[in-house]
Amino acid sequence: MTYPTAIDEKAPIVADHSIRIAASLERVWHLHTGIASWPAWQHAITEARLDGPIAPGSTFHWATAGLTIDSTIYAVDAERHRILWGGPAHGITGVHEWTFTEDGDDIVVRTRESWAGAPIDADRDNLAAALDDSLASWLDALKKAAETATQ
Repeated sequence: MTYPTAIDEKAPIVADHSIRIAASLERVWHLHTGIASWPAWQHAITEARLDGPIAPGSTFHWATAGLTIDSTIYAVDAERHRILWGGPAHGITGVHEWTFTEDGDDIVVRTRESWAGAPIDADRDNLAAALDDSLASWLDALKKAAETATQ
């Protein structure tokens, strides 16, 4: 099977957010790729389960905002600290990329996500705002979890 190698830059919705985290790269990467532990620090996620290793082709199942989502990992570059996943969910095709970059003593986490599909065509502005809010909340939760653990 061929997987996407990046988000869909031409999708009707493309969100791009980043945050600076005062923690080690290993700590932040471990928190983010420890999918089964997401509900412990990311309270918008009520359940999360990974089927297999953090590797292309593995799937994970998670629930947030009353929605159950099945995602496939498309790419992982553990040395460069990049992960890409996505799939269809509730009529929306999403592709989500995360990168983790050292900058001095901090880590810059950047997340980019593309959404396309009939629900987007029907309500683009509201769904774009919902995605932006969701990504900002996720980054804030990741920052809080990583920085609390390092203090």
